[in-house]
Amino acid sequence: MTDLRRSWPAASLAVVAFASNSLLCRASLGEGAIDPASFTAIRLVSGAVVLVLLCARRGGFRSMCQTGSCTGGLLLFLYAGSFSYGYLTLETGTGALLLFSSVQMTMFAGALARAEVVLARQWGGLTVAGLGLIVLLRPGLVAPDPTGTALMMLAGAAWGLYSLRGRRAVAPLETTAGNFVAAIPFVLVLLSSRSERLFHSPSGVFFAVTSGVLASGLGYVIWYAAVARMRTVDTAVLQLTVPVLAAFGGIAFLGESLTPRLVISAGLVLVGVAVSLDLQRESRGLRGRPGSSPGGSRA
Repeated sequence: MTDLRRSWPAASLAVVAFASNSLLCRASLGEGAIDPASFTAIRLVSGAVVLVLLCARRGGFRSMCQTGSCTGGLLLFLYAGSFSYGYLTLETGTGALLLFSSVQMTMFAGALARAEVVLARQWGGLTVAGLGLIVLLRPGLVAPDPTGTALMMLAGAAWGLYSLRGRRAVAPLETTAGNFVAAIPFVLVLLSSRSERLFHSPSGVFFAVTSGVLASGLGYVIWYAAVARMRTVDTAVLQLTVPVLAAFGGIAFLGESLTPRLVISAGLVLVGVAVSLDLQRESRGLRGRPGSSPGGSRA
């Protein structure tokens, strides 16, 4: 099942979508254009609408109802809501490091639970990439807010579990649409429980809709299609590129500065990811070993 060459284009597009979500959230919440509850609600509802329309167009409405689940909807809601609220009290660097550290721990735990083979090269590449993230995010690691920390760790764990479930999806569009629809009741509970004032500007709504339709809805369909053909370890490592892409996106679109620290960090992360994902020689060897599946998992 593992074929990085076939999965790489879709996985790369999905990673760009994840980085775009960080930029859109930062641009709207950071400038006070919208509150986190409204951003979460508009993001998930707009994503659900466009995905349901796409399913209806291709006659997949029944499949959507069958493949989506309350568990998938809850995980999606926990990720999106915790992500939005976490960035209210955390620096961008701190939040990104906490989020993706939690994602890696969750997905590596899933890989070990599935008895996937984790090669020495993968551990080495992950270590190099992790050092790159520390170089990039170190200035924001001083005394993080405990509430924000807990929220971002919850967001990472929810996204990791959501990605693990995506490995079983045989119909990525219909499954993602069903999960988005299943998340709407949780959104309604969030909005009804809010005691503070909801607010949103036109720019805040635009960013939230863009996040929901493109970076989340369509992005998650692409991600589900990619992870079904990749090993759990590979998908976990690949997501380490998201903070680097988000940082360069901040330079291009939010006027942030290019620094030597960013260049060094990006280089370390990309080298580490490249080392971890260069598994052609090892995967050929694993296919020939007794007790190993074509996907690199021990039977």
